[in-house]
Amino acid sequence: MPITIGVVGPEDLVHRAVAVGTEMGGAVMSGLAYRHEGEAVEVVAAAPEEIDAFLFTGVVPYTTAMAAGVVTRPSMYVSYDGATLLRALVELLRLGHDVTRVSVDTLRRAEVLETLTEAKLPTDQVQVLPYKPGLTSEDIVAFHRTARDRHDTRVAITCLGSAYNVLEPQMHTVRLAPSRFSIRSTIQALILTAVGQQVGDAQVALGLIELPGPDDTLAADAVTLGGSLAPLPGGRHLMVTTRGLLEQATEEFTRLPLLDRLAARHPTVHIGFGIGRTAAEAESLAKRALGRAGAAGASVGVVAMADDVDIVIEPADGGEPPAERAAESLPLLARRVGLNAQTLVRLRELVAARPDGLTTHDVAVHLDVQQRTARRVLKRLERAGIARPTGSQQRGRTGRPPTVYHVNL
Repeated sequence: MPITIGVVGPEDLVHRAVAVGTEMGGAVMSGLAYRHEGEAVEVVAAAPEEIDAFLFTGVVPYTTAMAAGVVTRPSMYVSYDGATLLRALVELLRLGHDVTRVSVDTLRRAEVLETLTEAKLPTDQVQVLPYKPGLTSEDIVAFHRTARDRHDTRVAITCLGSAYNVLEPQMHTVRLAPSRFSIRSTIQALILTAVGQQVGDAQVALGLIELPGPDDTLAADAVTLGGSLAPLPGGRHLMVTTRGLLEQATEEFTRLPLLDRLAARHPTVHIGFGIGRTAAEAESLAKRALGRAGAAGASVGVVAMADDVDIVIEPADGGEPPAERAAESLPLLARRVGLNAQTLVRLRELVAARPDGLTTHDVAVHLDVQQRTARRVLKRLERAGIARPTGSQQRGRTGRPPTVYHVNL
């Protein structure tokens, strides 16, 4: 069954992207148009459940939605590259405009100057405003007006539809639109990412549960994991589910409600889940996880994946206090939390740079990962007692304000 991609952007660019994607095949394209980029958060938050991934027609709506924390599915944006700019410059030259005195927003300065240099055009009178999170349409309009008044620029080249609508009556303005090539390549990459996630969610998850005695309510408790339960010799129980269901029920492997309930009824509880591409691989990993759980403490759950990744989960009211945990060596901490040690090193750098706290967006940008992955990282750190929510970030935001975490690394 093909995935469904929701295209987020202004109406004309949405129609363009939907048309390109429909011609390509491989995905069902669904338009999610807005009138102003400030509406991107509401559009994404209200998207139908059948949307598997989001394609944003530019970096501005993408960054706005990501910062608001409403993007929970694979997402990418179509870039406005040098080729897009070069096409606009050629058209301006054809119409007789002076392309040596232009102001350009959103694109990277190095990319703009490189494009002009390759076209053998001077760059000393070109003004560039690269996009940064938080930059508004009003900021972009003010930049072009200042470039016109102070530097005598003759043409404004903008990537933002709302800025174009304001500037066009005041000065010659060109609105960049992504090329068909950029749209096609981004859709192809997004399809691969979304399909990869679907395949990952469908991976087999086998669980081995070891209790000191019988438990009449175990089957009812197991329903929360969306799996089936079967008794095994030796007092063990086998649970069969999928990675997607397990990840959802455990809040992305940060807590295990089944473990919490069993630990309240039994002196010892050991649960080992293995996630693999086949049942045999999942079973092998589940045995490894159960062995690790038995060695880790009286009541412990472990989720084992390929590449020697083991995520240790303790009951909600158990475990060591955060101060003691902070003294762990980095390799041990990485294995317990289920993160790469290098990831923790980079997070330490971010914590040092932002002592007032981190948001999911901060982590996503610093680690160059999707918002969903960054949220999972913070949840794992929170469950390990290393991160704790301290409030929310309100400044000039629409939609649900992002949570700020204090991280002790």
